[in-house]
Amino acid sequence: MVRLGLSQAKSCVFLEAANQSGERQFDWESKIIMKWGLPDLGSVLALLQGRSTEAKLFHRTEKADTSMLFNRQTEQDRAPYLLSITRKLTADGSAQKTTIPVTHSEAAILQTILTSAITRILEW
Repeated sequence: MVRLGLSQAKSCVFLEAANQSGERQFDWESKIIMKWGLPDLGSVLALLQGRSTEAKLFHRTEKADTSMLFNRQTEQDRAPYLLSITRKLTADGSAQKTTIPVTHSEAAILQTILTSAITRILEW
């Protein structure tokens, strides 16, 4: 499961991803948070608009390294996109990973959300 939040003050979108922990339940206490700035938003939009086959992001902080691979899948019986996010803690090297299939309809909504977020961040 993924949640998105706009922060105009920080000129970014925060992505929160959590693994499923039960039927209709998600482990939000162990969520992975990733901050997407304008270049990151552009990379994801390029994928969703068919201008690239993948969006790769890597962010390093004092606490953790977070990487994301969002790519188009070619297998007909699978969701057309796959979003994988990994966070590796600096302190002990432990890692968390979540992988989320994204349907065409979800991708269309995501594209609309990110386009709107860019407009609001730039105050246009």
